[in-house]
Amino acid sequence: METEQRKRILQLYEGLRVTDVNDGMDAVGLQNVGIVSRDIRPLWRNFDDFSHRICGFALTARFVPANQAIHASSVEEYKQLKKHWYKEIAPRPFADFIQDGDVVVIDGATNTDVGFCGSENTFSWINAGARGVVTNGGARDTDEIIKQKLPIYCGYIGRGIRPGRIQYDRHNIPVNIGGVLVRPGDLIVADGDGVVCVPIEKVEEVAVIAREIQNDDKASRRKHYEKAGLALDFTVL
Repeated sequence: METEQRKRILQLYEGLRVTDVNDGMDAVGLQNVGIVSRDIRPLWRNFDDFSHRICGFALTARFVPANQAIHASSVEEYKQLKKHWYKEIAPRPFADFIQDGDVVVIDGATNTDVGFCGSENTFSWINAGARGVVTNGGARDTDEIIKQKLPIYCGYIGRGIRPGRIQYDRHNIPVNIGGVLVRPGDLIVADGDGVVCVPIEKVEEVAVIAREIQNDDKASRRKHYEKAGLALDFTVL
């Protein structure tokens, strides 16, 4: 997709909520499609400016449970084996393809305790142009992530590292995130209510309806604000 087209689509979704988008999908015949499991939640929320919200195009990657372990006879050997694992067994080649406006979507489901998204690697993806991360896996270094305000939607808080636990499969492929098919280039919208994936074929149609729904909601809530004597804020303007 051309850069200008990506920008135009993102503008169509500027400020739209997950609920608006989900209702728009209902209207075009996509009931119960694209609604990511409620288990995948925002790691943090900012109610002053809603900076935890994200919207962007899916850049997908999949990691699978490891079927081998690290056996080292010394700390020095362990360090070398860990380095090899990061480089050869569980690298992150998808990071080289991040474009401005992407959302990194990682299928990393495993029964082990892995915090794939950490305070350093996630920061590097954001600095490369990613709007945030959605994963069925875990995040670690979460105090720093929250302090740095890196938008992550994850299945759990993990502690372990990749070596000895997961290995890289592929990227830029369809993945299963919270029971939803996410294809490269599909649109991801996430806020405090969770995550929804809009099939790219329907993004413009859904956006028009979602905007109508949001505008109607704002108009109704403005009346409530005024009746309650509250100052209007950006959520109703």
